[in-house]
Amino acid sequence: MPMTDHARAQLQIHFCVLLWGFTAILGKLISLPALPLVWWRMLLVVVALALVPRVWRGLRALPPRLALAYAGIGVLVALHWLTFYGAIKLANASVAATCIALAPVFTAVIEPWAAKRPFRPRELLLGVAVLPGVALVVGGVPDGMRLGVAVGALSALLVAIFGSFNKRLVEHADPLTVTAVELGAGTVALTALAPLLVLWMPAFDGQLLALPGPRDGTLLLVLALGCTLLPFALSLVALRHLSAYTVQLATNLEPVYAIVLAAVLLGEQRELTTLFYLGVALILGVDRFMSECRSLTNFVGNAVATVVVSKWDKQLDTARLHEVLNNPGVVREPALQAASAAD
Repeated sequence: MPMTDHARAQLQIHFCVLLWGFTAILGKLISLPALPLVWWRMLLVVVALALVPRVWRGLRALPPRLALAYAGIGVLVALHWLTFYGAIKLANASVAATCIALAPVFTAVIEPWAAKRPFRPRELLLGVAVLPGVALVVGGVPDGMRLGVAVGALSALLVAIFGSFNKRLVEHADPLTVTAVELGAGTVALTALAPLLVLWMPAFDGQLLALPGPRDGTLLLVLALGCTLLPFALSLVALRHLSAYTVQLATNLEPVYAIVLAAVLLGEQRELTTLFYLGVALILGVDRFMSECRSLTNFVGNAVATVVVSKWDKQLDTARLHEVLNNPGVVREPALQAASAAD
């Protein structure tokens, strides 16, 4: 039996998340400090995108003000990657991946301001529920890794900030062009800020222009092309056949993939205690619950809006509405059946 487009898209998005989870492993395997590692990753992606004619067409059509906004977001992306790989160097891949799972907590506070939507107290309450998990994670790592936890939490905060702004702006231009502008600006920003960043966090120190060795060079190419550009392209294809909710649920598994890969490939479970993994389970559980709540809220809001608008336009079939609400099993419209099957 041939695979449907929907099933193929689900496999693609999970493969993308697996590749994203593998970035933490590569960050541990590459011997470069965090600063040159991130600089080379961004530079290689930008060079690859510069070979795509579509990117140049998008750049010519991009308004200067919008390009400047994307460049600002690119600086935040660069700082996020810097702190993420800094957390890996200061602790390990499992700790850094777990810290990124804190991003929805920060997003609950930042997104209403960035997206100019009403603040939802329940999202903050769910975020507070993560704090016991954070305490378990901190208590479950060796003392020498706790600075890595703090840097990883800062990385999650940066994810929430640039993610909230990207959500507002990403639809205004071609995604490949946006990526090129953001990562190009991030590369320039890291080059300019390198002396100050080293003073702020000596663990990030490293020569930007020093050529990596053959092993690090190969791993950097895998990181830039195989774990950055490839999943980006595949995710764009998968999004044609999947809902945003399905994609978000799959993306929430990234820390799980990273932690499993770190245990299998790096043996990191020997460095961490049971408390750490209990904290991971609690944080990921709350993240999943937050995703479910957001999806349910959006569904109910859209349903109510549909009824109100159709009533306002005098297009509401009241008899049919009552029939469906009182007997959900009677839904017969082919469009509704197809939508139900797609979910």
